[in-house]
Amino acid sequence: ETIVQAPVEPHVIDKGIPTAGLVAHVMVAKYADHQPLYRLEPIFGRAGFPVPRSTLAQWVGTCGVRLQPLVDALKAVVLRHGVLHADETPVQMLKPGNGKTHRAYLWAYAAGAFEDLKAVVYDFCESRAGVHAREFLGDWQGTLVCDDYSGYKEGFKSGRIIEAGCLAHARRKFFDLHAANKSQIAEFALEQFSKIYEIERQVKDLEAEERRTIRQQQTRPLLDALHEWMTLQRQKVPGNSATSKALDYSLNRWAALTRFVDDRQLPVDNNWVENRIRPIAQGRANWLFAGSLRAGQRAAAIMSLIQSARMNGHDPYAYLKDVLTRLPTHKASQIEELLPHRWKSAVSTDA
Repeated sequence: ETIVQAPVEPHVIDKGIPTAGLVAHVMVAKYADHQPLYRLEPIFGRAGFPVPRSTLAQWVGTCGVRLQPLVDALKAVVLRHGVLHADETPVQMLKPGNGKTHRAYLWAYAAGAFEDLKAVVYDFCESRAGVHAREFLGDWQGTLVCDDYSGYKEGFKSGRIIEAGCLAHARRKFFDLHAANKSQIAEFALEQFSKIYEIERQVKDLEAEERRTIRQQQTRPLLDALHEWMTLQRQKVPGNSATSKALDYSLNRWAALTRFVDDRQLPVDNNWVENRIRPIAQGRANWLFAGSLRAGQRAAAIMSLIQSARMNGHDPYAYLKDVLTRLPTHKASQIEELLPHRWKSAVSTDA
C-alpha cells in the first residue's frame, strides 16, 4: 500500500541529471579532443539531446572543483621526486570588464624522464613571472630540468634547486643557424650533437648505473672536444653575429647543459615535458582563450589528470568515468588510490 523509492546513488553532481559517463565524455571532448563547448552544444543537439552551453559549462566547473583534491594529491606526489621537468606556454585569457584578452601562461611540471612516476601537473597563472614557479615548487629540493628562461633562475640562488639545461635548446640554435645560411660551423656542431643523441638512444632503456657508465666513457669525450672546439670558434667570429649567439648560448650554460653526464637520473634535454605541452598548443588553436583565471585553473586541473592518465597508458574517458563514479563516496585519506599511476578500474568502463 506504500511506494518505496530506492536511494539515489551518490553522483559527482549532486541531484544532477548527468551520469559520470556523460560528464567524463564532455571533459574528454573539451580537454583531450579540444572541442569547445560551443561545438559540443550542436553535436548533442543533432543526437537528440539538446544541452545548453551554459549547462555544459556548469558541469565542467563542478567537476573541476570535485577533482581538485586529486590534482593536489598528484602535485604532492610529483614533488616527492628529486628530478623535475618544467616548461611553460602562453595562453590567452579574457580580462574581465573590457572584453579583451591578455597573455597568461600554462606551466607544466613533470617527474623526471627516468623517474618511476609518469605524471604531469599543469599550473595556470596570469603571467610568466618567475614567482609562479617558485610558489609551485615551494620548499622542494632537487634538480630542475628547464630551458634558460630567467624566471627559473631565482630558485637556483637558494642552493636547494640545481639547474639542468636542455641540450635540445642548444642544438636548436645551430639548427636555425644552418637553416638560415648553411653555416659550416653549425653543420659541424649538429654532427656532434647527433653523436651524443645516438648514445642517448642506446642508453635510455638501460639500468641507471649502466647508463651513467656509458655516458662517462662515450659522451664525456665528445662533450669535452665540442667545448674546446666551440671556445676556439668563438674567438674567430664577430661578437654580434648569429654564429656567436649560437656559440654563446652553449658556452655560457655549459655546466648545466652537461650535468646529465654525471647524474644517471638526468635526461639529456627537456623534451619529456615539452611533449606534455604539445597537446595544450594544439588545443588553444580551437578554444582560443581561457574565459577567466578560474576557468584556466580548472582546465589545468582537469588536463593534469587526463594527460597523466595517457602517460600511464589509460583511456582518459575510462579513467575519468570510473573516478567520477567512485569519488563521491571515496575516503579522502585514500585519495591517492585514484591517481592515474595507481588507478585500477573498479567498475565497467562500457559507455
